[in-house]
Amino acid sequence: MNLSDQAFLRHLGDRIRELRQARDLTQEELGEKCGLHRTFIGSVERGERNVSLLNLRQMAKSLRTSLADLLADLK
Repeated sequence: MNLSDQAFLRHLGDRIRELRQARDLTQEELGEKCGLHRTFIGSVERGERNVSLLNLRQMAKSLRTSLADLLADLK
């Protein structure tokens, strides 16, 4: 994975964290809503995982946003 890919994943993780915190959810609560483990959510938020599209779709749904909005302005 190159530096550009790593930066993209960090920005995506930051976006997910912002939305989760705006909805006053813990990582564990978001994980429960998504059917994912809290440690997985944490690793996504830190940009450590190349998360699948299906998991992103589930996170967006649980955060009450669209996948397009979740990915908006990410480069």
